[in-house]
Amino acid sequence: MRRAAITAALLLAAAFAWAQPKGNYLVVEADAPGIPVQPTMYGVFLEDINFAADGGLYAEKLINRSFEFDNPLQGWKTFGKVEVLTEGAPFERNPHYVRLRYPGHPVRLCGLENSGWFGIGLEEGAQYRLSFWARTSGKTATCRVSVALCNPSTWNESQILVKDAVEVKGGKWAKYELVLTAPATLQKAAFRILLADENPSAAVDLEHISLFPADTFRGDENGLRKDLAQALADLHPGILRFPGGCIVEGTDLENRYQWKNTVGPVENRPINLNRWSYDQGGRLYPDYYQSGGLGFYEYFRLAEEIGAQPVPIVSCGMACQFENDPESNPDCPLDELQTYIDDALDLIEFANGSVKTKWGKVRAQMGHPAPFNLQYLGIGNEQWGPAFKERFEPFLKAVRAKYPEIKIVGTSGPYLGGEWFQDLWQEMRRLDVDLVDEHYYSSERFFEGNANRYDSYPRTGPKVFAGEYACHGSDGKKLNHFNASLLEASFMTGLERNADVVYMSSYAPTFAHVEGWQWRPDLIWFDNLRVMRSCSYYVQQLYAHNRGSRVLPLTLDGKPVTGQNSLNASCVADDESGHLIVKIANLSPYSQEVSIELPAWVSGACRTELHSDNPMAENTLDAPETVVPVTEALDWTPAKTGAPVVFTGRLTGRSFTVYRFHRE
Repeated sequence: MRRAAITAALLLAAAFAWAQPKGNYLVVEADAPGIPVQPTMYGVFLEDINFAADGGLYAEKLINRSFEFDNPLQGWKTFGKVEVLTEGAPFERNPHYVRLRYPGHPVRLCGLENSGWFGIGLEEGAQYRLSFWARTSGKTATCRVSVALCNPSTWNESQILVKDAVEVKGGKWAKYELVLTAPATLQKAAFRILLADENPSAAVDLEHISLFPADTFRGDENGLRKDLAQALADLHPGILRFPGGCIVEGTDLENRYQWKNTVGPVENRPINLNRWSYDQGGRLYPDYYQSGGLGFYEYFRLAEEIGAQPVPIVSCGMACQFENDPESNPDCPLDELQTYIDDALDLIEFANGSVKTKWGKVRAQMGHPAPFNLQYLGIGNEQWGPAFKERFEPFLKAVRAKYPEIKIVGTSGPYLGGEWFQDLWQEMRRLDVDLVDEHYYSSERFFEGNANRYDSYPRTGPKVFAGEYACHGSDGKKLNHFNASLLEASFMTGLERNADVVYMSSYAPTFAHVEGWQWRPDLIWFDNLRVMRSCSYYVQQLYAHNRGSRVLPLTLDGKPVTGQNSLNASCVADDESGHLIVKIANLSPYSQEVSIELPAWVSGACRTELHSDNPMAENTLDAPETVVPVTEALDWTPAKTGAPVVFTGRLTGRSFTVYRFHRE
């Protein structure tokens, strides 16, 4: 009986020993010179998908403000005698405007109502700047127009929250402005503008009706939604890649993103149908257009304001290859490619040229005489094959001939490996591009097993820009749950350890409106009033805030920490603060003890941990802090013996931990 009990106990102990990871002794080689970490290492990618720009980051509250959608009144409710006209329009590239006429009886109304994107969000006490262009068009010299912010679903006697009036004078186009203060917070308000003149001869023309919060990010008049832009700034990104993505390509070349249409006076920027309005057939948004209000000037300004290097992407003369049969000849003929090349060269002049140049002068007239210090340019997005290669090389040669200081970003196509990937990497090496943009939206299995992806990459030649990536959960719903974010954190230790190969990275997509998304997961979710930072957001933030200056060797049993006992780890020295920073992802469900051998000068430590007991936990707009990093100072003072010190801590099961070790 006793022997049987002893045998059972031994078997139980053996099983427990097998289930529990062994101790982990990590060694930091603090005396090593280290690999420099580029300031561009962790960045942001912005594309107008999921209503990220119009309806999101771009603070404009009104949809189709210039009546330029294919249906000029889409987004507007009209009542009374409303007519769409083009003759005598004030803006050449936005020729449509509306005329309001006396409705025929003093009790009747004539006007327009706009509910923006999924309603207009208002905050109590906040001011909203209304502007529009107008002229009288009847026989009267003046015409009264009333405006109001309304609650269409209220049970109150009146829907009107606040109203005001403007007297339009004369038959010449002029801009009118006023400020409305919201008396209440409302998720889904509406805006109304009415002809308020009872003279039967009264008529008024209206164009470019615009409503902005007065308090935008950095106070810009044609500005950005403050909470969303601040979420970007709080990441401390090293780069800002824009404007896409697939919208750079367009479904056809006419539909591609053209940067020259997005600069100059905002009233005269032509719209473009956003390909994401219909691209995901099961999620249709026929009112999703690009106003151009958040254009290249605004992107450059944003990059400057948040301290990021701008990385614009330009069309290489190819329409989206996924949406076109090559036999239909959707691409620009090679003998007409110069127009596209000139657009790229002109963009560099717009960003960096003196105010005496054609496009530098445009930048200066928009309010920024100083250059934007553009250093990088991406050519094409996710193209592949012979058609791309024969178009890419002329671009490369032209840019390098005129602007040899500009670093060129090429592409490895839409996939993380395979024939197209290998073919394009070979071509990018032949042409000696500066960076190659790799994209991988992939499974949990990929992110769990590929922290060593770049360990075997050549150390010479083009560097890697991991320009679009995200872990897509195996639950099939592609949610921003904690486990996917933990696996991203684990994978990113490999980006950091290989900082001599990987120079840039950015999660994608960045923004998504909860009522208007086409793609998920996404870094930041929002509605008309609120913003939610996902678990993945906090992973990106922890890396960017703890980027450091140099990667130091960190080993377990003499090898890089890549999967031993379900751990992936990296270490950097922060030369500015003097700290050593160790990042460890524990993918095991078990708590693990970890010992870290450190230099003798270390005197203390703090720890930041991102963890959830529920792998499927996610932040939501109603519970935005379900999973957030927790930082604490550790009660640890190493003995001063002149020898290396050893820190011992415990890693929570399924956690991402950042240790900062500091001097006295």
